[in-house]
Amino acid sequence: MNTVIIAALCTVGVGLFVGIFLGAAGIIFKVKTDEREEKVLAALPGNNCGGCGYPGCSGLAAAIVKGKAPVNGCPVGGNESASKIAEIMGTEGASSERQVAFVACQGKCDKAAINYEYTGPVDCRMMGFAPGGGPKACREGCLGGGTCVSVCPFDAIHIVDGVALVDKEKCKACGKCIQACPRKLIRLVPYNEGYVVACSSHDRGPDVIKACSAGCIGCGICARNCPAGAATVTDNLASIDRERCVSCGVCAEKCPKKVIIKK
Repeated sequence: MNTVIIAALCTVGVGLFVGIFLGAAGIIFKVKTDEREEKVLAALPGNNCGGCGYPGCSGLAAAIVKGKAPVNGCPVGGNESASKIAEIMGTEGASSERQVAFVACQGKCDKAAINYEYTGPVDCRMMGFAPGGGPKACREGCLGGGTCVSVCPFDAIHIVDGVALVDKEKCKACGKCIQACPRKLIRLVPYNEGYVVACSSHDRGPDVIKACSAGCIGCGICARNCPAGAATVTDNLASIDRERCVSCGVCAEKCPKKVIIKK
């Protein structure tokens, strides 16, 4: 009987010692955190998409409190989150223009020439290793494998007729599709962007025509007709300077291949 009592007392004693030790260690080694960090974290959307460049929302919250990131550093939360965070930090809110992803390619199934029938993993990163860099004749266009679709956390991008298409209403500009695209066809543009060039090919006109009927041939008609001097052609590919563009639509109207579109 005495043995049982002694064992019980030892167990209680050890448990009490461990409890006191852990409690003391928690107090001694406690890492002090700024209470604003929790408030900032609560003001963020919580998607943990990494679009801000930090490891999740907690990483961005810590960076904002330490002054290493701006209050509008979250592309998903936009101005709403930025305003709340600015109030928490006691600073003025920095408004930012809403951005959305844009795929610079129109090489759909009825437009792009196909060199062969592809059989294999339906993933752009894998398709790029196939002969000729993929089944499509254009080596700078969308492969249509859907790698961007698989990484989008907001269901904002889908493959439509062989080309990735972004739903601008769902897009939060997290940038995951941009990082995933092996051909770097996706970029961020303002939500209210005027006219954009929906092509990424730098090939000469005759080569573009053979590969895709919806590609820029670098003819320069857009540049010659743009009244604001916003359209230019560099390395066989047209581009629009949004700072100069007045959204008159002349470039889109004159483009013989209809490569310039209203965003």
